[in-house]
Amino acid sequence: MPQPSWYPDSLAARLPFLRRRTELIQATRTFFTDQGFSEVETPYAVPSPGEEVHLRTFATEREATDGARTKLWLHTSPEFAMKKLLVAGAGKIFQLARVWRNGEGSALHAHEFTMLEWYQPGLSFTGLMDQTEAFLRAALPPIVTSRGITTRLENFERLTVAEAFFQYAGADVLATADDAPALAAQAGAKLREHETWEDLFFRLLLERIEPYLGRDHPIFLTHWPAAQAALARRDPTDPRIAERFELFVGGIELANAFHELTDPVEQRARFLADRTRRQALYGEDWPLDEDFLAALTHGMPASSGIALGFDRLAMLASGADRIHQVLWLPPTQD
Repeated sequence: MPQPSWYPDSLAARLPFLRRRTELIQATRTFFTDQGFSEVETPYAVPSPGEEVHLRTFATEREATDGARTKLWLHTSPEFAMKKLLVAGAGKIFQLARVWRNGEGSALHAHEFTMLEWYQPGLSFTGLMDQTEAFLRAALPPIVTSRGITTRLENFERLTVAEAFFQYAGADVLATADDAPALAAQAGAKLREHETWEDLFFRLLLERIEPYLGRDHPIFLTHWPAAQAALARRDPTDPRIAERFELFVGGIELANAFHELTDPVEQRARFLADRTRRQALYGEDWPLDEDFLAALTHGMPASSGIALGFDRLAMLASGADRIHQVLWLPPTQD
């Protein structure tokens, strides 16, 4: 029978990784405060936890002194709240936030984890990649090893999604956008029953592309198809793509970043489309964050922002192989 996580021997086994995590927290705060960022804290229990189609949530409830009850959710990211602060004029901000995502659990996933997010008004898409490189070089050793994969941080590659699909799947992902049979034919993949273009896109990404990313050296996977824009703005030179990147280090998807969308009309349309898909798939819903859309209408400065899995960063920094090794009190034993 495995030992509980509070057992002295269990903590002792995790302690070297946890001490490195503590050093990483200090290095993170030093890097961003030296860059003129303010550390912020935003609410964890919120009226709307996000609009991601496939992220599952934790529900809770607030009781007022008069007995009135309001349903709330534990947020999946502090993104909406931090962008409201950008509208308010907070300037460059970062946060080490606890976030919750239901239905997740693996060597790289925990239901409750820490997200490092930062936002900077006036910073370009490429400028954010430069800044992310600088942070990782400041926070990590020049060579990291985790899960048997050794990665050198000397050079960071920038690879577009279109280039990755052509190189690893033999497909033109932009020319076949919204045409699942065409994408399947070019990739030599059998289209599954009821499989949409988006489903196939992510299957090919997961099976044929991600296994090769960020192993020898970090890779920014950039310029995603517009259908996967999320909260990123479209590229002004090519409306087929969005200014979004994901960062892979040590074979781990470490971060997701956008040149932020500031148009409230387009953002509302994207939210409504995502809500329709989520309701069809899962039947669950929560109120649309009208306060966030009102903030966008008031005017958010052009900004870039990034969400980075801090526990995964701690794995890379400490050489851990499982996320539970870098948690002080894991909910379950490895």
